[in-house]
Amino acid sequence: MLEELSIRSLGVLESASAQFHPGFTVLTGETGAGKTMIVTSLRLLSGARADAGRVRTGDAKAIVEGRFRLPADRGDVAAMLDDAGAELDDDDTVIAARTVNADGRSRAHLGGRSVPVGTLAQLTGELLAIHGQNDQLRLIRPDQQRGALDRYSGSAATTVLKKYRAARTEWVEILDELDRRRANSRELAQEADRLRFGIDEIAAVAPEPGEDSDLVTTIRRMTDLEEIRDTAVRAQGIVAGSDGSSVIDGLGTVRSLLESASDDALRELYPRVAEALTVVADLGQELTAYLGGLPEDAGDLDALLNRQAALKALTRKYAADVDGVLAWRDEAERRLAQIDDPEGSIDELERNAEHARAKVTELAGKLHSQRVKSAKSLASKVSAELTGLAMGGSELSVSVSLLSAEDDRLAIEIDGQRAHAGGDGADRVEFGLVSHKGAAPLPIAKSASGGELSRVMLALEVVLAEPDSGGVMVFDEVDAGVGGAAAVQIGARLARLARRHQVIVVTHLPQVAAFADTHLVIGKSGGGKQGKQRSTLTSLERDERIAELARMLAGLGDSETGRAHAEELLATAEQARSAS
Repeated sequence: MLEELSIRSLGVLESASAQFHPGFTVLTGETGAGKTMIVTSLRLLSGARADAGRVRTGDAKAIVEGRFRLPADRGDVAAMLDDAGAELDDDDTVIAARTVNADGRSRAHLGGRSVPVGTLAQLTGELLAIHGQNDQLRLIRPDQQRGALDRYSGSAATTVLKKYRAARTEWVEILDELDRRRANSRELAQEADRLRFGIDEIAAVAPEPGEDSDLVTTIRRMTDLEEIRDTAVRAQGIVAGSDGSSVIDGLGTVRSLLESASDDALRELYPRVAEALTVVADLGQELTAYLGGLPEDAGDLDALLNRQAALKALTRKYAADVDGVLAWRDEAERRLAQIDDPEGSIDELERNAEHARAKVTELAGKLHSQRVKSAKSLASKVSAELTGLAMGGSELSVSVSLLSAEDDRLAIEIDGQRAHAGGDGADRVEFGLVSHKGAAPLPIAKSASGGELSRVMLALEVVLAEPDSGGVMVFDEVDAGVGGAAAVQIGARLARLARRHQVIVVTHLPQVAAFADTHLVIGKSGGGKQGKQRSTLTSLERDERIAELARMLAGLGDSETGRAHAEELLATAEQARSAS
């Protein structure tokens, strides 16, 4: 839920803040007062593109902050906050903020941490849904209609759709490889020559895993061979020499003396000396083995340097080290096997493509069946809502047809009919409007007026919102092109929607505003900085609401007639809300 919104230097708003409550909140005000800036600020919190032109003239930056209370079932949201390093306040709310500079640069903050705008959008996308006048126009697009149908179907469609997209991607990749194999035989032959040359060059050197690192150590040792040998000989002589003066001889003498001592304190030292003797004896053996492993002379150094040069020639061409060179060789041999057997590899790819096609066909068929099933239910529920929105006799039709496919490499067959496997399935979804009983449905893109389109979208949102609760739904003049009884019904439907969601509506219709639980008004004055217009955001009490509703009705805020009409409208709305 959105609890608080603070705006500074955005559009005509110099500084404004408001607290929001559960239920239905309406924002009204005179034209040009800045109602749209409230929606703009929420769009910025939703990750919308920053527009420097929205920064108030003369100010360096615009700042928007929103305080959100997380839903009770907040597993996904909590995980997003944790990943971003954001922190909740003590009251289990989180502050999201967006700053837009006058030069167009933008920054986002979440829970006190600077985050990418995409991260901010990911979180607010889970909490906030904004519907503006442009969203009504998007509703006429087939992809948006398909998306709405899938939202209504829920996981029954979205789970299958996710699997379908993955299967289709795999199928397209296989088909692309097939096309490449068939069309690029000359390039494949040249690639094979390059691979063979590399494999032969590596085989001629025959490197061993880790050999380059071992050579570096060996060469370093042989460069100082005599000094190293002298050091090791002297150390070995001191530890285990045969002249009787070695450390081992000395410790052996000490051990014998302590073993035969008559004093208990001296005998207690015997185990420690025996342990030291064992350690020194092991050291002597290791020094002897080290000396045995040293070359007799440095004559082999040139051969080792030549070997190192041969390995470096490979690492310059194929990989950073010998292990990488060997990995390149293995991959090259695998690739060469495919190229050397083009018919075999093409046959295998064709079998894989057929298997992938079958998988895509199966998932597309399931998706088609689910959409056909959901289309009837969605159309029925939205049509019922339209009846309550003063569109009695009108019905929504939702048709699901297969995308046509002719000479199409992505053609599949569903229910005996060829269809194109598109990115979101093999279906074309179209919303139609039946103007009266017995009439043929016409696409809403061609048949619905602006007011009808507004009501269809609202009815659709009411139906889509039924299974969920707890989100924030923002409507920016969703009642455009509507008036009279239809406006009253829109207000009633928004109030019903607010039972399960927090609903925030920008409206110019008093019939809609009367149904709100909370009424905020945006006013304007010329008392801002440097004489510029400034706007204020105020929460109205009941008597103030009556005056605002009277102004909205006919600009009659100061007249008894206007107030009487407004009071009657408000009382009617309150009675309707309490009765429903």
